[in-house]
Amino acid sequence: MLTWLQSRSARCVDEALRRALAQEMPDISTKLLRQALLESGLALTPMVEGVRQDSFEHLERTLLALGAEYEAGDAARRKEVRGTVITARQHADWATRNPNSSEAHRAEKAEMVLWLRTWLENPPLFPSWLVLRKRALGHPHGLD
Repeated sequence: MLTWLQSRSARCVDEALRRALAQEMPDISTKLLRQALLESGLALTPMVEGVRQDSFEHLERTLLALGAEYEAGDAARRKEVRGTVITARQHADWATRNPNSSEAHRAEKAEMVLWLRTWLENPPLFPSWLVLRKRALGHPHGLD
């Protein structure tokens, strides 16, 4: 996959390049393709990167980027961006109910669910809400 991207002199993977890559390698699952792109070291546009939930720093950065994508989009694009965040919220919801996870991990995912739900309720308001939320939790510069 990296060789294919390098053959196209890819420095940033946008949605068109991701689609072309998926067509070139149809046996790779969407999940594996995304993981490989995340690990590639290449820049990814917001919709290719999606919502990152591996840390609060990544969650904040990707939700803010998707918020900008949402604000700049037409109705169809906004629906697509919302769909990405809804899927991320569903994954975080499932993680809060995983009996094999520690209580601390489930609590972290519950906080992430709150961020995702708040974004979905009002994407333009989310950046201001996030400042207040982090301040209320005593973490003005992040939660990690």
